[in-house]
Amino acid sequence: MNPTPRKINDSLSDSNSEDAPQQQIQKKKKSSTQLPQPGTTQGSCAFDSAMITLVPITDAAHVVHGPSGCAASIWGSYSSLSSDSMLYKIRFSTDIDENDIIFGGAKKLYKGILELQRRYKPAAVFVYSTCITALIGDDIEGVCKDATEKTGIPTIPVHCPGFIGNQNLGNRVAGEAMLSHVIGTAEPDTSTPYDINLIGEYNIAGAIWNVLPLLEKLGIRVLAKITGDAVYKEVCYAHRAKLNVILFSRALINMAKSMEKQYGIPYIEESIYGIEQINQCLRNIAAKLGHPDLEERTEKLIAEETAALEAKLALYITQLQGKRIILSIGNFKSWLIIFAAKKLGMKVIAILTKNNTEEDRIRVKTLLGQDGIILEQNSPQEILQIINENQADMLIVDKRHQDISLIARIPFLDINQERNHPYAGYIGILEVTQELYAAFYNPVWEQVCQPAPWSEDEEAGNSLEEDV
Repeated sequence: MNPTPRKINDSLSDSNSEDAPQQQIQKKKKSSTQLPQPGTTQGSCAFDSAMITLVPITDAAHVVHGPSGCAASIWGSYSSLSSDSMLYKIRFSTDIDENDIIFGGAKKLYKGILELQRRYKPAAVFVYSTCITALIGDDIEGVCKDATEKTGIPTIPVHCPGFIGNQNLGNRVAGEAMLSHVIGTAEPDTSTPYDINLIGEYNIAGAIWNVLPLLEKLGIRVLAKITGDAVYKEVCYAHRAKLNVILFSRALINMAKSMEKQYGIPYIEESIYGIEQINQCLRNIAAKLGHPDLEERTEKLIAEETAALEAKLALYITQLQGKRIILSIGNFKSWLIIFAAKKLGMKVIAILTKNNTEEDRIRVKTLLGQDGIILEQNSPQEILQIINENQADMLIVDKRHQDISLIARIPFLDINQERNHPYAGYIGILEVTQELYAAFYNPVWEQVCQPAPWSEDEEAGNSLEEDV
């Protein structure tokens, strides 16, 4: 029988006891078992984020048990890249209609899985429930069990109807599915003292490929990538790693805590975005693995990579040093630009924040210093006032505020949620720097700052009248 939303929320709230005291106070005010209210998951529901987490398992087939619109709404939104199989790019949906809602869609799902396995021979099949199929009570757990017995190909149910919660809960549900049905079901051919898992990095725009060569140089083997550019088998034997490294997606920390409890694998939380961050990540991995020679090799690699990056950044620093920018904080990319701007000698004079946590606000104040401006309303009038009063040189926000930069006649950089460049590792810092340089020195801004032709005509006409 499928678990209810209340049971899912209960099971996933157990590991939150180690959070900050402020979060504990908030939990006293609001029960952890309280169900989401209608409309609260609009924009990114549990179903969306569960698929974002699991779809990067590239040689598996991903079946949406629900209306075709559910599959279409999320597929292709995030550019997770693969170095091998492209099966994960194909859409599979049971396309539930009115008759299925009345009579049930379990038989249709079972037949679809058998046909899918016959035609594509996937390494595994993930089946995602949606709001409609969860409400009508389709037993995807039983269907997946029957399909596995019939074909011998692992078929994994993912109970992620959108109404159970928001994005973070969907990530955790995906992690629970991997823990319950995937991890621990196979053994690696060989094992080394330097085996680690990378958890929470989905290889958007190929970001993880900037980091893997660094680990390879150190002799560290990535046993499993959960789940960027992953194959199903490596997730199965992830329980044999010596260390779990949480990257970017903190929602999967529940998985790391469960693996520590069940398999004795310690975990650390790191970032691979920013020079200091990637340096610290490599150092912490080496220290946690506990081999002195590895730590020595790590320091040597950091020195080499940092020196090479400094040489490449030298030209950009001369062109961007001293430029004053206004930046919007909304996603990881904006934080990375703060770190890159400080490295390039640029001045962040103001931060636009909205719906950020208190922890983020404290972090912003520390980075900006006493003279920094934190603006939470983000109205066009206030942004223009800050630009004029502080002589800002560039506005780095999402495209909703592009008109403000045109009015102020300063360069604009769109800091959208989507990633088109790999910003991870040392190469990623260079990518961000080149993007800042290209935006600032785009020839269009020279044209924007010039007077309009009709303004010049009016001035010429006025001067002629004065002469007369």
